[in-house]
Amino acid sequence: MRPTFDLSGEVALVTGASRGIGQAVARLLADAGAMVVGTATSQPGAEAITAYLVDRGGAGCGMRLDVTERGSLEPLLTAIKERFGAVSILVNNAGITRDGLALRLNDENWDSVVDTDLSAPFRLARGCLRDMMRLRKGRIINIGSVVASTGNAGQANYAAAKAGLEGMTRALAREVAARGITVNTVAPGFIETDMTRELTDAQADALKAQIPAGRFGEADDIAWAVTFLASAAGRYITGQTLRVNGGMFMA
Repeated sequence: MRPTFDLSGEVALVTGASRGIGQAVARLLADAGAMVVGTATSQPGAEAITAYLVDRGGAGCGMRLDVTERGSLEPLLTAIKERFGAVSILVNNAGITRDGLALRLNDENWDSVVDTDLSAPFRLARGCLRDMMRLRKGRIINIGSVVASTGNAGQANYAAAKAGLEGMTRALAREVAARGITVNTVAPGFIETDMTRELTDAQADALKAQIPAGRFGEADDIAWAVTFLASAAGRYITGQTLRVNGGMFMA
């Protein structure tokens, strides 16, 4: 089913688009008419993104990007601009986890998660904002997590990074709203992904018992929320965290 949201003429950059939520977002934005560039950390991953976009009839391609390689961000944005035009929709989806209880959580695992899940989204937003400010339009959508609000044992690094992402969202939104740019966070709950599929039946049932909807979400549930915020329908929404979690956390 083709979305009712029309993103024709927009250029979207979706990080971490080779699978899961990122892939669902890239596909739905392409269905809505956007020119989509999805990134993966490997060249085969980037080629796979190109393949699914072509198979779906969408426009765009995959490109290789490790968001923690600071020197690679500007060349990527330049390459996109030269080929497709300036990025007008940025979806910061790429992220990692390095779980461990606080007493055993070493500096390397703290730093890697904060750099990937918080610092890299800021650097990408900063890079895209130059053209967005000039064009006086843009959408920045950060993919957060329910654990930013609830916390989770063994994920101090991840929870801190995602909570920081929400704070960054609000600060950037205040800075750029007058230029027609919105900045929001979409915070998923438990979603059917490779990670949740590794849970035992007992673990999955225990988690579902915490969710009023009684089930895990689907990647498309997040993709629809992102597409809404990226479209004209979301033009007066900024600085917000849209929680898509089946009622697991309500605020």
